[in-house]
Amino acid sequence: MGVFVNPGNEAFAVALNSEIYVDKTELLTYTNKVMNTLQGYICNSRPRRFGKSITANMLTAYYSKGCSSREMFSNLGISKAEGFEKHLNQYDVLHWDIQWCMEPAGGPEKIVSYISEQTISELKEYYPHILPEKIRSLPESLSRINAATGTKFIVIIDEWDVLIRDEASDVKTQEEYINFLRAMFKGTEPTKYIQLAYLTGILPVKKEKTQSALNNFKDYSMLHAGPIAPYVGFTEAEVQKLCEEYGHEFEEVKRWYDGYQIGTYHVYNPNAVVNLMLEGEFQSFWSGTASYEAIVPLINMDFDGLRGAVIEMLSGDHVPVDVTSFQNDTVSFANKDDVLTYLIHLGYLAYDRTFKTAFIPNEEIRQELILATKRKKWNELISFQKESEQLLRDTLQMDGDAVAKEIEKIHREYVSVIQYNNENSLSSVLSIAYLSAMQYYFKPIREFPAGRGFADFVFIPKPEFQKFYPALVVELKWNKDVKTALDQIKDRKYPDSVACYAGELLLVGINYNEKTKEHECRIEKYEK
Repeated sequence: MGVFVNPGNEAFAVALNSEIYVDKTELLTYTNKVMNTLQGYICNSRPRRFGKSITANMLTAYYSKGCSSREMFSNLGISKAEGFEKHLNQYDVLHWDIQWCMEPAGGPEKIVSYISEQTISELKEYYPHILPEKIRSLPESLSRINAATGTKFIVIIDEWDVLIRDEASDVKTQEEYINFLRAMFKGTEPTKYIQLAYLTGILPVKKEKTQSALNNFKDYSMLHAGPIAPYVGFTEAEVQKLCEEYGHEFEEVKRWYDGYQIGTYHVYNPNAVVNLMLEGEFQSFWSGTASYEAIVPLINMDFDGLRGAVIEMLSGDHVPVDVTSFQNDTVSFANKDDVLTYLIHLGYLAYDRTFKTAFIPNEEIRQELILATKRKKWNELISFQKESEQLLRDTLQMDGDAVAKEIEKIHREYVSVIQYNNENSLSSVLSIAYLSAMQYYFKPIREFPAGRGFADFVFIPKPEFQKFYPALVVELKWNKDVKTALDQIKDRKYPDSVACYAGELLLVGINYNEKTKEHECRIEKYEK
């Protein structure tokens, strides 16, 4: 039993022995189905702490001849599936963790030679009379073994994209690595010795010009996870079950950690949910696990509309994004959409596949992004937050004239690209203007069902601030007047629909006059 060839089941046993383990073994029913087919080349990319390594270890423990794992899987979902016994511990498995290999290899430029030499050395122990002493090519070694014995291999590569992400400037090392992967997996010969190939990483397979460097791989990512969507993170049903077991209110967990929409599934970050259940405190668990150092340099790239888009998303809006031009690397950014797409793969943004928009998925990520921009001094956002904080103070003090002036100033200085032409465009500016409210309020509810109609915005204070901050019900009007806006709130009984959220309510009516180009605002306290 080697390090790379037919490793044991110890790594997966650690996950099973943990206090919280959510069974994802039914993924194996899919890999069993596609192995030894053209669909058996899978690159499953997802953000850090979304269970990539646990999945790789699970596949190894199930398939590897180096394991005896029937007891380990006997009480898990895969044990009930057809073909469970047929594939259990039946294959030669090559499992490489590229991140781990970096240190023993002596540096990124030696990764390929290290993996090849160590794997060939282990293969010679299994097949001593097949491989010649001086063979140096791993693909050739696998081909010779297959020709002599008919053996086909399962290849699992964890953190496959480390060199693509972390060694972006080392073109020579990247080229050698990509060429190695091509030799391993592309062409007619590899189809003879590959039973299944499974890559995990943050990025999908790198593109070269308009083609993928490994275009025989099927990419499943945060943009589209296809049949393996329920195995990307924790599903809503799985989180509900954990909330019942650990005594957490599901709706609160949902506000903090939900938001990734993958197919028909709402997906949660497993690391965040597990830490919440074990520690019991709602907070961001992201900064300790993800590279927020990379965020602000990306935002500060001089692409038209990028910073405005980030501010819009921080304020709760969705922004359109074209995800097709991203080259799946960290150096080929050509426009705003490439940066937003990369942030989706990193997990800082979520993607709505139906409407092709990007958005901030939840409260955890919203806090982390704001924290990152403060630490790295994104001056534009810091300045904007001061303006937004003043707007919130004026609102809470019920100073309608000051609120109108602040909205006009924010529109003029920060989001002038949004041209007013209807109530929807006014809504976009308003959501941005109240960015600072995110510290005390949940993401604003747009078009909140209320009484006999819809309020434009409802801001609900977070539980810890409900004694100090009122709920805000905001109605927007276009070429009318603020009295009409307030009357509409009262007539449609909006406040009754939010009374359960907070003790005090403020009604905010805002109107924009297209002829005078001026805003008007009136604020009233709702008397119960």
